[in-house]
Amino acid sequence: MAAKRFDQQMQAYGRWKSDLTAAIERYQRWRDANGMGDAEEEIRIYETLQSLKSDRLTVAFVAEFARGKTELINAIFFSEYDRRLLPSEAGRTTMCPTELFFDDDHGSAYVRLLPIETRLKETSIAEYKAEPIHWTSIDLELDNPDSMAEAFHEIVKVKRVSLEEARALGLYGEDELPPPGEAPGVEVPVWRHALISFPHPLLKQGLVILDTPGLNALGSEPELTLSMLPNAQAVVFVLAADTGVTKSDLDMWQANVKPLRNGHDQGLVVVLNKVDTLWDELKSPDQIAASVEQQRHRAAESLGIDVGHIFPASAQKGLLAKIRHDGELLERSNIPTLEGILAGDVLPHKQKLVQEHVREGIGGMVRETHDLLASRLKAAKKQLDELQGLSGKNNEVIEHLMKTTREEQAAYYKNVESFQANKRLLAEQSRKLMELLSLSALDQLVATTRKEMSDSWTTGGLKRGMKTFFDGVAVRMQEVDEYSEQLNRLVLTVYRKFHQEHGITEIKPALYLTDKYTKELNRLYEEAEAFRNSPVTTMTEQSFVVKKFFISLVSHARNIFFKARSDAEQWSKAVMSPLVQQIKDHKGHMEQRLENLRKINESRDTLQSRIEELEKITRVQARHFGEIRAILEAINRPIEEEPAPAAAVAGAGG
Repeated sequence: MAAKRFDQQMQAYGRWKSDLTAAIERYQRWRDANGMGDAEEEIRIYETLQSLKSDRLTVAFVAEFARGKTELINAIFFSEYDRRLLPSEAGRTTMCPTELFFDDDHGSAYVRLLPIETRLKETSIAEYKAEPIHWTSIDLELDNPDSMAEAFHEIVKVKRVSLEEARALGLYGEDELPPPGEAPGVEVPVWRHALISFPHPLLKQGLVILDTPGLNALGSEPELTLSMLPNAQAVVFVLAADTGVTKSDLDMWQANVKPLRNGHDQGLVVVLNKVDTLWDELKSPDQIAASVEQQRHRAAESLGIDVGHIFPASAQKGLLAKIRHDGELLERSNIPTLEGILAGDVLPHKQKLVQEHVREGIGGMVRETHDLLASRLKAAKKQLDELQGLSGKNNEVIEHLMKTTREEQAAYYKNVESFQANKRLLAEQSRKLMELLSLSALDQLVATTRKEMSDSWTTGGLKRGMKTFFDGVAVRMQEVDEYSEQLNRLVLTVYRKFHQEHGITEIKPALYLTDKYTKELNRLYEEAEAFRNSPVTTMTEQSFVVKKFFISLVSHARNIFFKARSDAEQWSKAVMSPLVQQIKDHKGHMEQRLENLRKINESRDTLQSRIEELEKITRVQARHFGEIRAILEAINRPIEEEPAPAAAVAGAGG
């Protein structure tokens, strides 16, 4: 069954991650045992290990109100509790973004709720997460389902506030008229954000579920669109078969979902829920299937995607079928197909992202160690072959070899002087790179943008302010890109020259590349455009929009530049290290070679002992090389993917 497949895939993912962690820990121990510990590199290894341990697979569910999104979460993940774990009945809909996960560092399950009033402060949700004192916390009684259900109902609570309060919170447009009826004020959510730590097996294996409210919440909480949704490995966009694609569905798709995938469909699942509303008992199974297929085509046409990417399902019937152990109804609900997509598509994609992160973090370091050991092994074998070839040779041959080696040594020392000069030049040019990535310069641009936006109260003025910011950021990153290319060329030239002139094993240096930062900034710009053009933004009180959006925008842009600068500093310090070590090794090999020849020239009795000593050294070098090669293979091991399930069939109604 697909549900079991998803469990198995999650377990396989956990095993793969454990193997990867073990390989990195072996590398860490090997470095310590062989005296190759470097403070900065040790920090990189530690950070990589920590990121693996804290790694999460986030699946975000996005939909307008009353699309059955929370019921879908119940059906896919929480059916074994034989009840609706999360509130999803009529009239009860998620009012605040909710994250479900397992907190390893906390001793018990809990619900933490952030009051809606925190929207009045210039503090992000991410910052509030680091300060539990601001949250209302409820401990969950795992052996009391009724108590748990009551705690979970907190996330749907609303309260009535005045229009002025709602507008101050950014939850009611300045130009909106008061709602009809006698009750004064408007209803707003009691909570801004909810965190649920729960010891579900999948959550304990690293799954995180992000349940988002409708378009209003997405539009008024920039952090969702700028951070939480883009960082999710999968986004499940839920439509309803009984309503079709409404205007608000389409607005949400265009502004908040479609831009997340940057033009590709990896990690995006569109679910046409509530197909059971089309199960007309007066129609034949073929007629019902045709109705479902018609709705799929209409939805695909409205969203501008291939019909094969629309998956029909009935979350309510799927949950009911699992509770009643009704296999026929479960298949008809099409829930197993969705579980198969998560197992066969989303998880392997996540594995690739983790592997790329490890390769980026320490993969180059392990590769450099591998290449350095290959160079040492080659040099040791070369010396051994030379000594073995001296058996029976006269003193003139040995003296000639000594003379040749001294000449190589003299040329080597001359080249080392040139290398040191290039190393100093690189250090000087790296300082200019740091200046281009200066956060203080970025902060000046931020201040200019803030003033321009604050002084303008028109939509055009806001857009000009944001354009000023992004144009400035783009120009600065372009300068960084062009300058880093110069530095990369210098590094490649220095490496190539030394390798060619001394015939030592070629090591490819790590280069400083800016593509990933440029892509992140471009995505941030797209999100900014979507937010500014969102109908919710247009309706919301303008000063609140500026304040909240600017907090998210600035923090993300600064984070990108901070990471770019941090990586540049790390790169400039480490880029020459492999060649420096190789130069040091080469110097040692030449000195050892001369010493061997001198002693053999003085007494032929030392030849065999030197050969035996080199054979021992070669065996040790070969063992070290084999160990690092195995670690490198573990880091780069291809990931075995389960075949993805076939595309959804219209039979989800038949």
